Amino acid sequence: MNTNTLSTAEVRRPVVAEAALREFAPGGYHGATVADVARESRISPAYVFKLFPSKESLFVAALETCFAKVLVALADGADRAEGATPQAVLDEMGIAYAELIRDRTLLMLQVHAQSVAEVPEIGTALRAGLASVTEFAQRRSGADDVAVQRFMAYGQLCHLIVTAQIDDLPTEWARLLATGIRHPA
Repeated sequence: MNTNTLSTAEVRRPVVAEAALREFAPGGYHGATVADVARESRISPAYVFKLFPSKESLFVAALETCFAKVLVALADGADRAEGATPQAVLDEMGIAYAELIRDRTLLMLQVHAQSVAEVPEIGTALRAGLASVTEFAQRRSGADDVAVQRFMAYGQLCHLIVTAQIDDLPTEWARLLATGIRHPA
């Protein structure tokens, strides 16, 4: 066998992880089944289990795929701000992230992962993803700890505004939280 040739399983794993991301995002870990992911992947549930030995490992693969996409978007934003101040780099990274989550799939998967973080495998993967984003933001921006913490907190506030649909509520508390925060439609 040619060592440069990928096995069918190696080729299928990222395809199935992408399908899992799409299937888990709307309803979360409890709202989608391995059979749903198999159907979306156009393979049998048995083959999904061959690639991923448990539903937890399948969800983790979806979450890892999600965070990989987030890091690519943040890198694109940082590249646009090359040579700028640390805050300008963080701002561009935030804009790139807002553009990325326009379709809400990645956003919803992260929110659902937070809701089942007590599942050991999922909690570990969620923390690893958050660590990778935090460390990347600090490394690429050169910002201090406080600025990076604010960047991450602002991102979580954006998640809350979008998922709770408070950006257009005509109340004072909603206006206070959402002022200056707009996501691309």
